Amino acid sequence: MTFREWLHSILNLFYPRVCAACGEPLLKDEETVCLKCRFMLPKTGYELNPDNPLAQSFYGRVRFHAVTACFFFAKSGKVQHLIHELKYKGNKEAGVFLGQQLGESIKEAPPFQGIDYLIPVPLHPKREKQRGYNQSLMIAKGISEVTGIPIGDRFLVRAVYTETQTKKTSDERFKNVKDIFEVRHAEELENKHILLIDDVLTTGATLEACAHQLERITGITMSAATAACAGN
Repeated sequence: MTFREWLHSILNLFYPRVCAACGEPLLKDEETVCLKCRFMLPKTGYELNPDNPLAQSFYGRVRFHAVTACFFFAKSGKVQHLIHELKYKGNKEAGVFLGQQLGESIKEAPPFQGIDYLIPVPLHPKREKQRGYNQSLMIAKGISEVTGIPIGDRFLVRAVYTETQTKKTSDERFKNVKDIFEVRHAEELENKHILLIDDVLTTGATLEACAHQLERITGITMSAATAACAGN
């Protein structure tokens, strides 16, 4: 056994490496999510269908060029566990993994070509300080690693602190986020194609609120992508 392998074994004894999706120990060559879970995560395939159900849900609300989510989200499922690890357990690697998977799904998909910036949905500074990071930014980092698209996290800010969206109705979610975002450096986004990034798409209220601020920019094209959405 080499020193590196010995050190790995000692560290794993005190700080066991487990799969962020199922909680089982990771093998030596596995990272973040075990191979079994990687194979079983339920992909949507929406990135290849411009008229998918997520895109349809925004019709008449906001004009997105394309909308997708990488995985289906089911209660107590592996994807929910990954999102929970990312948002509440400080597992930034889970977010990067989700972003990498999302990036792989869109990098060759025709509706998502020509994107100039990835714009993660921002957290209010107070919420970001509590969590330690913005989970949507972690997802954006994973996408950027795979696609090479730059991250534009300076363009959109959350200027108003709001309550969590969890357990709110669709109408309550929209009212909770209406007019809470502000655009900065708008001139740099003129005639650009931007991709809004969030963790989970439920009612779409947050993405809609962001888009209503961004759509005022001259010549902008907007698309949206999330790590997960409600199951089929």
